[in-house]
Amino acid sequence: MVVIILEKVPASVRGELTRWLLELKTGVFVGNVSGAVRDALWLQVCSKMKGGAGMLLHNTANEQGYAIRLHGKTARQIENLDGLLLMRIPAVDKPEGQPEAPQL
Repeated sequence: MVVIILEKVPASVRGELTRWLLELKTGVFVGNVSGAVRDALWLQVCSKMKGGAGMLLHNTANEQGYAIRLHGKTARQIENLDGLLLMRIPAVDKPEGQPEAPQL
């Protein structure tokens, strides 16, 4: 299974993906294609994002059973913890003079 999530990409990119994948919600695509088609779609999407961002999830033979790829400036980042993929939300820069939140 392949899941592609796109943010702020041209409508033409989303239109091209609908030839291969089902768009469940704006920018969220799912389908079942071969690895070669998946990689070709991802390369094409990445080359046409024009400042947008995207995330690709697909099945693979690892502990979690899936892999994640990111392209562009996304709100989340992948952290690889000894082969375990985790998602991290980067801290937002605070204006000067604001007290730091206590660390838990």
